[in-house]
Amino acid sequence: MREALMVLWEASDRICGKRLRAAIPGLIAAMERHGHLDLDPKVRDGVLAMSAATIDRLLRPARVERGKALGRRRRRPTPTRSKVPIRTFADWNEPPPGFFEVDFVAHCGGSMAGKFIHTLVLTDIASGWTEMIPLLAREQGLVVAAFDRARELVPMPLLGIDTDNDSAFINDTVITYCKDTGVEFTRSRPRRSNDQAWVEQKNGALIRHLVGYDRFEGLAAAKVLRRLYSAARLFANLFQPSFKLKHKERIGSKIKKTYYPPASPAERLLAHGSLPSETARRLRLLVEEADPIRLLQIIRESQKQLSQFPEPVLPEGDPDLSAFMESLTELWRVGEVRPTHRRKPSPPRYWRTREDPFAEVQPIIEAWLDTEPDLTARLALDRLQEVYPGEFPDGRLRTLQRRFQKWRFEAARELVFPERNVAGLNFS
Repeated sequence: MREALMVLWEASDRICGKRLRAAIPGLIAAMERHGHLDLDPKVRDGVLAMSAATIDRLLRPARVERGKALGRRRRRPTPTRSKVPIRTFADWNEPPPGFFEVDFVAHCGGSMAGKFIHTLVLTDIASGWTEMIPLLAREQGLVVAAFDRARELVPMPLLGIDTDNDSAFINDTVITYCKDTGVEFTRSRPRRSNDQAWVEQKNGALIRHLVGYDRFEGLAAAKVLRRLYSAARLFANLFQPSFKLKHKERIGSKIKKTYYPPASPAERLLAHGSLPSETARRLRLLVEEADPIRLLQIIRESQKQLSQFPEPVLPEGDPDLSAFMESLTELWRVGEVRPTHRRKPSPPRYWRTREDPFAEVQPIIEAWLDTEPDLTARLALDRLQEVYPGEFPDGRLRTLQRRFQKWRFEAARELVFPERNVAGLNFS
C-alpha cells in the first residue's frame, strides 16, 4: 500500500496529504482506465480507506529524504482609472462561476530591464478554475486577445474580471472590450494584494511551482510555456484538489478558519449546478478521457526544456510513457525532480576577491581620524589623491566610506568595551 501510495503521490505532483486523500479515487480510476495501474483489490481498498493523517505518516520518510525546497510611489487617480469600480476581498459574497481574478506573473529573473515573457493568470472565484496564458509583452492589445482565448478555454461563460491597477489592464482598450462583450470589470485597491487573494495564491501554487523564477524571453520560450500550460491547466483543474474557505471566526486574538473538503475545480463546477447540461456533459467527458500521467509527463518534459534555455535539447520521437510511469516508484529517492524549481541559494561570501586598495595607507588614515574624528571619507580621499597622485581614483570613494564606517564602529566598540579594565577590575 505504501508503494501504491508513493506512485499516486508522484502522479499528483506531490500534493499534501489532505488534498491527496481527495484526489486518490479519481487518480486511481483514471490511471486504471488508461492502463497505468493494476492494484490488488486488498491494496486498492486499503489505499482508498486511508485517512489524510495516515497518508502524511507514510509519506514522511520520502519527504524527509527529499529535504526542504528551497513601497511604491502613490499614484493620483486618473479619469481612466475612475471608470473602473473598486472591489475588495470582502465584496464577492459567493459569486457564481464565471467571475475571474486576473494578474500578471513576470518571468524576469530578478531584473525588470528589457523584454521578457509574462503569464496572464485567470482564477475563477467560485471553483478555483485557473487558466494560464503566456504573453511576449505586457501590452493591452495582447491582453484583450488573451481574454478572447480564455473565453474559449473556460467551461463557463466569462461574466466578470477583477484586476489590479496595472496600466496593461486599466486602459480604454480593455474597458471598451469589457463593455462590448458584457463582462463586468472591477479592480482592487492599490497596494492591497489581499484583494486578489485567489489569483495571488495560484501565482505561487501553480506558476512559480511549475516555472520557477528564471528569466524567459523570446518566441521559443513562449512556445514551450504554452505547451507546459496546455497540460498543466488540465492537470490542475481536473485532478488536483484545492481548499476553499467556508467561513472564518475571530476568537480573541486568533482567527479560526473552516474549509470545505478539498475538491478539484472541475468537481466544484459540476457540483454547483449552474453549468448547462451540455457543458457539464463535455466536462465529465473531458475528466474521463484525460490521462493524468501523460499530462504530468508533458509538464516534466516542458520544464526540462525551460531549464535548458537558451539552448534546449528537444526530445527525439515520442517519449516512453510506460518508462515514465515506472519511474514514479523511485522518484522520491532523487529529491527535487522539477528542473525549473528554485535552486538552493549560494552560501554567503566572507572572503575578499580583490586586494585591499587602502591596506598600505591604513595607518595614515587612522592617524588622521585620531586627530580629526569628524573627518569625512571625501576629504580623506582628496588628501590621498594629493599625496599619491594617480593611485586613488574617485571610484574608490564608496569603498573608503564603508571602511570609515567599519573603523568608527571598531573605535566605538573599543571605547565602550575596552580590552583592559581600569585598575584591573573585571566586571564581566
